[in-house]
Amino acid sequence: MKYEELLDEAFKKITKKESGDRFSPPQPEIEIEGEKTLVKNFLKIAEYIKRDPKHFSKYLMKSLASSGEINNGVLVFFSKLKREQITNRIEAYIKSYVICKFCKEPDTKLEKKDRIYIIKCEACGATYGAEG
Repeated sequence: MKYEELLDEAFKKITKKESGDRFSPPQPEIEIEGEKTLVKNFLKIAEYIKRDPKHFSKYLMKSLASSGEINNGVLVFFSKLKREQITNRIEAYIKSYVICKFCKEPDTKLEKKDRIYIIKCEACGATYGAEG
């Protein structure tokens, strides 16, 4: 058998995993009050993705160019923001800091070594520096 035939045979035997069903973070509950934008279920999202709320909120504030604070589990931005903006930035955070870039699973831990964030995947064992 030729190499290409063996390779084709091997690929036929590989089963693809469906990881999308298993990892489904809550959609942000967003409310605008005057000049403030609230993410009412912020701590619930942070808990689901297993990330430090301080790191998560700092990323969101920086990427959305807004100051803010966490108040009683609610992330308060001190500016009016659109739902799509917040949702897109949460998705970008998950892609950069939660989903393993090698096996695409969400089973990762975020650790800080000196001034660098390291992602360790518990599913495939990969270790790499976080993007962004």
